[in-house]
Amino acid sequence: MRGLQEEHAGVRIAHQRKLAGLTQRGLAAKIPYSYSLLRQVEEGRKNASPDLVSAVARVLRIDVTMLTGQPYVTELQQDRLAALIRPIRESLDLYDLHDPDELHGPQEGTHGPHEGTHGLHAGMRVPHAGTHATTTAAELAAQADELCRMVRATQLSKAAHALPSLIAEVTAAVHRNPSTALWQTLGSAYRTAHDIATKLGFYDLATIALDRLGWAAERGSDPQLAAVRQYMRALTYFREGEHTIGLRLIDAGHRALSRTDSADREARKTLVVRGQLHLGASVIAARAHDADAVESHLRYAASYAERTGEAERVYWLSFGPANVAVHEVSAQVEMRRYGKALEKSRSVRLPNGWPMSRRAHFYVDRARAEMETGRCDAALESVVTARKLAPEQTRYHPGARETINGLVAQRRRTPDSLDNMAAWLCR
Repeated sequence: MRGLQEEHAGVRIAHQRKLAGLTQRGLAAKIPYSYSLLRQVEEGRKNASPDLVSAVARVLRIDVTMLTGQPYVTELQQDRLAALIRPIRESLDLYDLHDPDELHGPQEGTHGPHEGTHGLHAGMRVPHAGTHATTTAAELAAQADELCRMVRATQLSKAAHALPSLIAEVTAAVHRNPSTALWQTLGSAYRTAHDIATKLGFYDLATIALDRLGWAAERGSDPQLAAVRQYMRALTYFREGEHTIGLRLIDAGHRALSRTDSADREARKTLVVRGQLHLGASVIAARAHDADAVESHLRYAASYAERTGEAERVYWLSFGPANVAVHEVSAQVEMRRYGKALEKSRSVRLPNGWPMSRRAHFYVDRARAEMETGRCDAALESVVTARKLAPEQTRYHPGARETINGLVAQRRRTPDSLDNMAAWLCR
């Protein structure tokens, strides 16, 4: 198998550029980056930043994943995670089966072991319409909430194993006895499907999950959950470098919240979602290098955080003063103000009990700022910290992989710890 350095984004950029019939100078003329930098990226002497990758993908009219290499199928197979994706995909396909009988697989003895409606996964536990439902709506909601917690704790494999059965069970329950609470629970389960798919690099599946989330939020009359969906959609376009569309989706999220009644508009959960929408807008504006908009959105987010305090469990958005500070670091990184990002990162204080997924993401951002300012040892230490906090998430995080590539490229003689990290990412 090829090493991580041979798989870096620069190699893929060069390949796709040639397929498009462009020279290095021709491509450089179409993106906001110099020919010199593009050449160094393709040669592996500089790492490919997310904004450079999205700019190239936009010019070549290809998906960003064609340049990042996601999903990292070999590693997913090695970690036994690839097999978990199909059951999630199948469970998302159950959404419109109104007859609970249709959600139930074949009765024993009527079909072969792999036959059944819609190719239901053999391990998917679905209640039959004629049996007494032993799981209450409150219990299903608690199970959905626990899966959200698992994802934030970066227990991706454990959450992915449990998710398809829960989606099938809640789908059967909500079609049998529709209620706002059950629709909201189903929306929460769809949100977990999106989060798992995103973290593992299956962005097509993440998009399907977001569509299902919107469908459930509408039926559950949950404007806050609908706004959370718009926030997540906006981040999809952020990844692709489509800043204008991303910001329009953020505005759509605010409009959804405006449709709540006067009491709900001041409810803590509404303030949390509004604040998180501003945080999403701040990083989108940062990638567009609109410093004034970044400052404005962070200021609004901070004002909401003062009112909510740390509210990491509200829709599991980890919103609060700490997340505002972390997003300021991310925004400075996106604007390539690496010195400012590093300075800000030193003052960030993460609360006890803050989700491991958010902690690890912060250290990946800090590692990039450290690498770009020549602090190679510190950058390696930050990626190692991210790995300790969230091994599965860090292994499949394109930013972590490109940072390690950049560190390897910067050093003629790499320390054993750096060699080991590079080997772990692509073993």
